[in-house]
Amino acid sequence: MSKVWFITGASRGFGVLMARDALARGDSVAATARNPQAIIDALGEHPNLLALRLDVTQEAAAVLAARAAVDRFGRIDVLVNNAGYGLLGAVEEAGDAEVRALYDTNVFGLLNVTRAVLPHMRRQGSGHVMNISSVGGYTAAAGWGLYGSTKFAVEGISEALAEEVRPLGIHVTVVEPGYFRTEFLEGNSLVSTAAQLDDYAGTVGAMRSFAASVSLKQPGDPRKLSLAILKLADAARPPVRLLLGSDTVRMVREKNRFVEQELGEWLALSLSTDHDDVQQQAA
Repeated sequence: MSKVWFITGASRGFGVLMARDALARGDSVAATARNPQAIIDALGEHPNLLALRLDVTQEAAAVLAARAAVDRFGRIDVLVNNAGYGLLGAVEEAGDAEVRALYDTNVFGLLNVTRAVLPHMRRQGSGHVMNISSVGGYTAAAGWGLYGSTKFAVEGISEALAEEVRPLGIHVTVVEPGYFRTEFLEGNSLVSTAAQLDDYAGTVGAMRSFAASVSLKQPGDPRKLSLAILKLADAARPPVRLLLGSDTVRMVREKNRFVEQELGEWLALSLSTDHDDVQQQAA
């Protein structure tokens, strides 16, 4: 049975690939972007495509876009929260306005769209919310602290939401891509902090150099990611978390080993803070 998709950030990158592949297999797609003409330019005219103007930071606009999708296609089966951008810089370098703008899109924008779509999914008694996060939402790295923090927020929101809507027949998956060969590290999807302090040259400065050197040479294949998302949409029991890319798998395993090792080293102190009667019961 064909599905109806609602995809944000659908004019380029992962979004346009997912929209194209979904249309190619006979699904219907409500594709959103700040400039809907860019969607038409990328995908062409298609009877199963509804290109919608949407700035995800505007809650009322998200409600109207979700309603337009349901009016056109009758339902929304898959929501892909894909809109977002990166901020590269040290935590100290990031100014208040830069951080707030980042959160407005990556976190509050995702919440706006999710709140707009969920009433339709609850009415259907079915649906699948896919939140595009990052390996940076699971393990932090110098230079990506603020960007990663938005994705850490998406991870927490997704895990809790999955529990809340599971009894209603709705699935939630947070997707964690690693480095994929898109234009994410180019100017359209990534900005650097205005301030760049010399004291961070060896950490964040090195990360800036690394990002520039690997741009458009990343190991992940965006076309394969898009096909993986389609398989995820077809899964009867989708996971709460889906890692995509060998680099993501490696970094998540390294993080898990580090946390387990550190937990073991500090376990006695960790357990020492319980009330004495609780400690006696545990013993």
